[in-house]
Amino acid sequence: MQTRGEQMLALRRSRMAAAPAFLRGGFRPFFFGGAAYAVIALALWLLALAGGIQLPSAFEPLAWHRHEMLFGFVGAIVAGFLLTAIPNWTGRLPIAGPPLAALFGLWVIARMAVLFSASFGLGVAALFDVGFYLVLAALGAREVLAAKSRNVPVVGLVLLFGIANGLDYAGAAGLLTDAALASRAGITLVVIMISLIGGRIVPSFTRNWLAKRGVKQGLPGQPNRFDLATIGVTAVALLGWTLFPSGLPTGAILVVAAALQAVRLARWKGYRTLADSLVLILHVGYAWVPIGLALLGASILGAAFPTSAAIHALTAGAMATMILAVMTRATLGHTGRELQASPATAFLYMLVTLGAVLRVAAPMGLLDYTVGMEFAAVAWAGAFVIFLFAYGPILFRPRLGEQL
Repeated sequence: MQTRGEQMLALRRSRMAAAPAFLRGGFRPFFFGGAAYAVIALALWLLALAGGIQLPSAFEPLAWHRHEMLFGFVGAIVAGFLLTAIPNWTGRLPIAGPPLAALFGLWVIARMAVLFSASFGLGVAALFDVGFYLVLAALGAREVLAAKSRNVPVVGLVLLFGIANGLDYAGAAGLLTDAALASRAGITLVVIMISLIGGRIVPSFTRNWLAKRGVKQGLPGQPNRFDLATIGVTAVALLGWTLFPSGLPTGAILVVAAALQAVRLARWKGYRTLADSLVLILHVGYAWVPIGLALLGASILGAAFPTSAAIHALTAGAMATMILAVMTRATLGHTGRELQASPATAFLYMLVTLGAVLRVAAPMGLLDYTVGMEFAAVAWAGAFVIFLFAYGPILFRPRLGEQL
């Protein structure tokens, strides 16, 4: 007689076998949906900004833009990464088939509920939107706790991200004196995720790539106490910014965190990976973390750097670049394809980097603001459009060697 654990394993295997390719791994629907929504949400925001449309949301247009790019777009990629990483962390089969379809459907419904919240109300939107993160965190906790994995803190960050999402609804309803508190908290949590997870994968992939090419000296090492200290200082600095965004001590510790992150990045020796775009882009994406922290700290301390430039260094820069770096690499690797950047992949990396540079430079007065913002939007969105065309078909097809 089968135990309950054996029955669950058999059920998951049957779901994997019966599911269409698009539902055989969390990265498939959430990477595709997240990339598509990045383009859609940006287009809607630009149309609203130009006065071409009126968004049917209970959120103010700028608040809707912040909410959906952070808790909608970025949240989808977080979900795709978590659901794909958990089987590697735990050795358990991935969530697939109808349960994955239901979770993805919940995310889609949440996006529609937020967009049309002027009709349905903020309460309905919050029910689906915050509920998505609670379900995601519960699924993640079940998996990592069952396997006694060390990655419980990552699931905890996802739960806190959902709570920050809920706070954003409180801000939109006028229940918070600081309406931007939730978005700062969300940015803080994602940057900590990048610092924690990026601190594992960037040196690891760099070390593996160099080792395959016969390099034996000076390979990036495993995370050590310096890395932990850097993450800790970064977390404290960003928590200070979340709660006290204009405090001088906050600015000072942000600058310290930026310096530590810069040293951390330099220790991974990304300059040695110029020949491989798939590895190099991880270093480029992570470089936006110390840049963003430094700009943010300097702006608080009185430097002539607008806060929006610093925030977009962390969002359009670090988050978007690391998202594309992870999406492209994970899609290739988890579908059995060679880890090699195609010309389209290299081009989308160039576009997202150009978009981030222009988005940061424009408000700093380094170029004409209107021209810079327009070209930044086109370049940034273009990167995700290319991802959809180059990788979308792969996400809908079975793994190489796998049956339909």
